[in-house]
Amino acid sequence: MAEDMKILVTVFIGLFVAVVFGLSCMLAGFGSRWGWWYFRTGFIILRWSAYGGLVAILACSIGLICSFRGGITVGAALALIGVLIGIATAGIPLSWQQALKRVPRIHDITTDTTNPPRFISILPLRKNASNQAEYGGPDVAAQQLAAYPDTKPLVVNQPGAIVFERALDSARRMGWEIIDANKNDGRIEAVDTTFWFGFKDDIVIRVRADGSGSRIDLRSVSREGRSDVGMNAKRIQAFLKMMQS
Repeated sequence: MAEDMKILVTVFIGLFVAVVFGLSCMLAGFGSRWGWWYFRTGFIILRWSAYGGLVAILACSIGLICSFRGGITVGAALALIGVLIGIATAGIPLSWQQALKRVPRIHDITTDTTNPPRFISILPLRKNASNQAEYGGPDVAAQQLAAYPDTKPLVVNQPGAIVFERALDSARRMGWEIIDANKNDGRIEAVDTTFWFGFKDDIVIRVRADGSGSRIDLRSVSREGRSDVGMNAKRIQAFLKMMQS
């Protein structure tokens, strides 16, 4: 009986650690989104939550093995829950870290690196942003082309007026906040807010005549952070895919 109690205590400690650091992992992002702290503070909380998740995995794994050997069903079930929570808690920041190594440290992606679409109406919203609205030039373009060679403009065989309305509808379906939709200029400006940390990324869509059809160019720029972990490229590709569906 005493041995069983020791096993259950180990399980409960591991589960407690898993729950505490799992909650801190979630709050790392939501706290930044709600304005409780700066996003870099959220990243620090996230990193320490990952360490706590690893500790929880170790403790709960020991509890799980001991519970199986001792035939303690409840202990095994609780330990397994703790292991899963620990894996999720440690896995999210570790996956981000791996993603950072795979993508260039840029945050401005466009389908036209020679003549990128320009922001106009969104500029006042970026006045406190740490990242500039002006395009970074050849160095950024070279890094983008190496990492995201498929990020290209979309040419469709339809007149600009129809394509503009399709683009505006697609932007709304993407869940973006429309800031401006200037049909005469063929320009749509929008903001996409990420779910967890609440990062604001700005998008400009440009629709121009191209022969008998129209060409669509996009640009997606993060307001904060040196690297976007590939998010802007994914956003552009998702939009263009929706336009083709």
